[in-house]
Amino acid sequence: MSVEPLQTAGPGPYTVPYGRLVPVTVYFDDLDALGMLHNARYPLLAERAWGEYWHAQGFAFDGDWATAGDMCNVIKEMRLTYERPITRAGRYAAHLWVERLGRTGLTYGFRICSADGTETYAEGHRVLVRVDFATMRPTPWSDRARAIADGLRRPEAGAA
Repeated sequence: MSVEPLQTAGPGPYTVPYGRLVPVTVYFDDLDALGMLHNARYPLLAERAWGEYWHAQGFAFDGDWATAGDMCNVIKEMRLTYERPITRAGRYAAHLWVERLGRTGLTYGFRICSADGTETYAEGHRVLVRVDFATMRPTPWSDRARAIADGLRRPEAGAA
């Protein structure tokens, strides 16, 4: 899976005015007994998309938390609103962006949407806090992580 603009057999690549569209796949076994994507799968799709994005930027976790750096972070808050159900398996996208970047915290937004980004199925945000593995206390993001996150910032409301 690539984090480049989504390529499909139809028109594309698809772009969004801010952030990134990362392709995600819904499989038949992700659907619940009513034939809808199970509610717990939406945040999982966003999580996997963010993992793909950061991995493509050179950030990875090899199992050693002491050397994980920026990958050593914890979730402080998560909010998710379901707009309409996904009712079949197939290719979709996660639209990812950064809402706020603080010294130790990062709030990112996401939408689970159609592959072209035009239809929204669910949207939300998640607040992460970068922690030092030895102390489990908040610690600043690296300059490299900050620069990458800055490139995904959502413009302020009303900004041109």
